[in-house]
Amino acid sequence: GGWRDDLAAYMNPIAMARSRGPVQSSGPTIQDYLNRPRPTWEEVKEQLEKKKKGSKALAEFEEKMNENWKKELEKHREKLLSGNESSSKKRQKKKKEKKKSGRYSSSSSSSSDSSSSSSDSEDEDKRQAKRRKKKKNRSHKSSESSVSETDSDSKDGLKKKKKSKDVSEKEKDTKGLTKKRKMYEDKPLSSESLSEPDNIEEVRAKKKKSSEEREKTIEKTKKKKKHKKHSKKKKKKVASSSPDSP
Repeated sequence: GGWRDDLAAYMNPIAMARSRGPVQSSGPTIQDYLNRPRPTWEEVKEQLEKKKKGSKALAEFEEKMNENWKKELEKHREKLLSGNESSSKKRQKKKKEKKKSGRYSSSSSSSSDSSSSSSDSEDEDKRQAKRRKKKKNRSHKSSESSVSETDSDSKDGLKKKKKSKDVSEKEKDTKGLTKKRKMYEDKPLSSESLSEPDNIEEVRAKKKKSSEEREKTIEKTKKKKKHKKHSKKKKKKVASSSPDSP
């Protein structure tokens, strides 16, 4: 078999490693990791408890800080309250002193009254000045309004005069009409009876004329319409005959 000479010999990697011998390891092997020293279960529990205590310690520290802060706040509050109390006591003392001075020393009270009265008098003066200004403005406005009222009154007077004239003229006219009517009534009946038939005849003649004129106009319109119809017929005939012609 010369054909087997070309094939490469198969090498078993594990056999090769063993033949080489132990390799110098760089770093811990898996064996070392597995064989590392481990704590017992009791030791682990202790460690866990320590961790919890650590977290508790922080909480304890915070609580202590809060307590200290509360104490400081209380001290500060006491100071403020004492200050307020002292100030309120001082005020009460001042009030009592004022009352006493008011009772016993009349001179001081009179001086204070005089000062207050002077200020009141100044205020009153200011108020009076304001009132005067207002009154002036009002009087000015009232004068303007009175002027406008007089103008309006004069206008109204003129209007009234005109109306009275118109009324008097109307009365005159009515009187004249009544007189005329009386005159007609006073006329003798014979003249009225004579005049009435003539009037009636005239009215009849006018009516006849108007009726005749109306009839004439109606006839004219009818004739015009007829003419239009004839012309339309003629046009139609011409239109029908034109296509027949060669």
